[in-house]
Amino acid sequence: MGAVLSGFFGGDAAAADNSSSAASPSGRSSVLTFHSSDRWKLHLNASKQIPKLMVVDFSASWCGPCKFMEPVIEAMAARLSDVEFVKIDVDELSDVAREFDVQAMPTFVLLKQGKEVDKVIGANKDELEKKIEKHREKPKFAA
Repeated sequence: MGAVLSGFFGGDAAAADNSSSAASPSGRSSVLTFHSSDRWKLHLNASKQIPKLMVVDFSASWCGPCKFMEPVIEAMAARLSDVEFVKIDVDELSDVAREFDVQAMPTFVLLKQGKEVDKVIGANKDELEKKIEKHREKPKFAA
C-alpha cells in the first residue's frame, strides 16, 4: 500500500527512500522513509481509508537503540505484509515527531486509519511484537 500511495502522491523516490539494508523479494526495503512533512501528511491522510495497521518508527541517525532496532523492524516488515512500516527521523521531521508527542527514541506509534491505537517507547522488541499482534488485521477464515 505504501509504495502505491507514495507513487500516487508524487513519486516513490521523492516520498520514500527504500534503500535500507534488508530487502523484500523485489530487492527494496519494505519500510517507507519519509523526508517531507507534506508527503507524510498525504500518506497519513490516504491511510485513513484503509484498515491496515501502520507502525511508525520515530528514530534518529545518532541513536544507538534505534540502530539496534533497525534490522528488527526490517525483518518484521518483510515478514508481516499486512502491516505497513514507516520510518521518520525526528531531526529531519521534527514537526511530525512533535505531533505524535515523541520525546524519546526510538518511539513506535501504531496507527489504524490515521488514529493512534498504541505506542512503544524504547528498543523493546518483544513489547512491539506483542502490540503489533494485538492490533493487526488477522485474516478471517470461513468456519
